[in-house]
Amino acid sequence: MRFLEPDGSFAPTPEAEPLREIVDSLDDAMLEQLYRDMAVIRAFDQQATMLQRQGQLALWPPSLGQEAAQVGSARAARPQDTLFPSYREHVVAKIRGVDPVAILALMRGTTHGGWDPTDPKNGNTRLYTLVLGTQTLHATGFAMGLNFDGRTATGNPDKDEAVVVYYGDGSASEGDVHEAMVFAASYNTPQLFFLQNNQWAISVPVKTQATGPLANRSAGYGIPTMRIDGNDVLASYAASRMYLEEARAGGGPRAIEAVTYRMGAHTTSDDPTKYRTREEEESWARRDPIARMRAFLLGRGASEAFFADVDAEGEALAADARERVATLPNPDPASMFAHVYSEPHALVEQQAAWLAEYEASFEGDAA
Repeated sequence: MRFLEPDGSFAPTPEAEPLREIVDSLDDAMLEQLYRDMAVIRAFDQQATMLQRQGQLALWPPSLGQEAAQVGSARAARPQDTLFPSYREHVVAKIRGVDPVAILALMRGTTHGGWDPTDPKNGNTRLYTLVLGTQTLHATGFAMGLNFDGRTATGNPDKDEAVVVYYGDGSASEGDVHEAMVFAASYNTPQLFFLQNNQWAISVPVKTQATGPLANRSAGYGIPTMRIDGNDVLASYAASRMYLEEARAGGGPRAIEAVTYRMGAHTTSDDPTKYRTREEEESWARRDPIARMRAFLLGRGASEAFFADVDAEGEALAADARERVATLPNPDPASMFAHVYSEPHALVEQQAAWLAEYEASFEGDAA
């Protein structure tokens, strides 16, 4: 399902026509916001990659090339919805209100989580999940709770809640994802499984994991599923909005396979030149989601002043990240024991005492 061709021309596919009304309802301000979200986060993402190369971060997972899938889905969610990211949904977190430097703090190793998901300023955004696939179980359990608590399908779209969970093509092969879909289908949960098929699970191509579209897997559980062009932000927005509205109304779980491409490395510890070709990368570069939306907006009469303002915002965010990351405080080593269990635990207390004694055995700051 696609609205925008790679050259930015508006040419809805037959699969897109039923969702045409959703896209037609978007005004210039919203269309420009979708572009701004994508372009600004790319500037931040590129700065974060450089920070890791300079030793300021332990690791960085680039989202380069996947901006459209993420922006469209995040903008389609309502404020009361709860979002469960994987670990490269940087723009999703930013749209929901999370300070991007909190993501850097996580990758720098100065925080255990990055932000408080229960703080309203963070827009019901759960923490990044580095153990891939588990977030689908967390999201499904949360969505089951919404049903049990009567917080969905009441007929009030301003209050009814839903859940969005992001995962990748590699995670789609894990048992956790399939178990989550079993429970989601069985309990008719109000949630959207949002699969970003970026073609590579680190160095394993998607063709090794599946002989057909990954969308077939969620459809196999009886979950209505749509396969979209993940580099078309309008397709992502329209599909996500329609499915989330259906889920909130009691329609049960929905799933989207956003076919996109990871233009950068899996993480900064990865070297994609070892397993994919330059021709492949250049082919996908011609389908760049930001260039596509820029061409579309130019065709609608967007001004050069608008694009200059977006570029300036991206540069400002990157500069702010560069300045603030170096000032992040180191955590107290004892904090690693603080939230292992909700109640005091003898073994944890023993380990904390051992560490304190061990560090006290060094003279001065030698530890």
